[in-house]
Amino acid sequence: MEVYLDNSATTKIKPEVLDELIDVYVNDYGNPSSLHRKGLEIEKKINVARKLTAKVINAKPEEIFFTSGGTESNNIALIGHLSSINYEDKKNIVTTKIEHPSVYNVFRHFEGKIDVRYLDTDENGYIDKSQLINQIDDNTLLISIIYVNNEIGTVQDLEDIIKIVKKKNNKTKIHIDAIQAFGKIRIDVNKIDVDTISFSSHKIHGPKGVGGLYIKQGNKINSIIFGGHQEKGLRPGTENTPGIVGFGKASELLYNNFKEENDKLYELKKQYGNRLLEEIDDIKINSDLTNLGAPHILSVSFKNVKGEVLVHYLEQKEIYVSTGAACSSKAKNDNRVLNAINLERDYINGTIRMSFGYFNNFEEIEYVVKNIKECVNEIRDIMK
Repeated sequence: MEVYLDNSATTKIKPEVLDELIDVYVNDYGNPSSLHRKGLEIEKKINVARKLTAKVINAKPEEIFFTSGGTESNNIALIGHLSSINYEDKKNIVTTKIEHPSVYNVFRHFEGKIDVRYLDTDENGYIDKSQLINQIDDNTLLISIIYVNNEIGTVQDLEDIIKIVKKKNNKTKIHIDAIQAFGKIRIDVNKIDVDTISFSSHKIHGPKGVGGLYIKQGNKINSIIFGGHQEKGLRPGTENTPGIVGFGKASELLYNNFKEENDKLYELKKQYGNRLLEEIDDIKINSDLTNLGAPHILSVSFKNVKGEVLVHYLEQKEIYVSTGAACSSKAKNDNRVLNAINLERDYINGTIRMSFGYFNNFEEIEYVVKNIKECVNEIRDIMK
């Protein structure tokens, strides 16, 4: 039995989405910038995809820009916000210690040029709001917050965070990394006062190589790429038309079945977490098993086990999990997120992330738990 539990890294494409991709490649292969019929036909399909994607977060279609993925969306938003900085003005920018590398490393890049401030978290991954109050001041240009943490699934109290920021400095720009939240947590841009939001197609059973960026109407984001007029000049270059149309279809399917799909993910997370706690000693669940956490992410740490070894043991059983974020899986440094929540060293090294998606089912649970238990016991015996 093959069980894929690495859906936070990427998801298997839905059949309906694949059909759309193939149709574009075979029939609607024109360049949307071309003036002939082939160009106009695919341009219409891009406009439909933009409307479908916007609907997921209740945005206007003209507020949605297509990119090559979540990393590019984060970079365009952050660097675009900061591109007109006068470094002599003593300004500052704020983020957290548990951001995805596509945000965290942008802030690291600006260190030495501007005052960069990092927020701590508690043992559950929630940011320290008292520290947030102290860090935001009249000189804060930008704050970037990851809505759903990609490793442990913590869902930040976004509404309260925004209230704190706006009360301290109403001019501070707010960027939200919603790459793990899009389609998993209900987002209504008319109810949250943020400037930019990033999201990605391949996290919702859409194609790879395409992402989205919401820019609140009235905001001016400077382009960091120069070329043609595509995406209003913000993200120039010939559009990834099959990817965009596929993203639109994935968004449509998600929107139409949002509650049903997410209720299933929540229940899968709870059952996996509880069964692992029942069957295996000396483990820690780093994710919230209630509906306060993200529905699809379960971080589990096993004492006296090497997480990377466990990943390879499980793949021999055709069970696919990860040690954390795919973007950081080959990095040699310590896990920044697990350090931020003060997880003990004995458990950090034995952490795996299980993440669930549309194609997972409840029949897989006992098979997976049984094999994890056997593999953990075998590894522990070897390491004695």
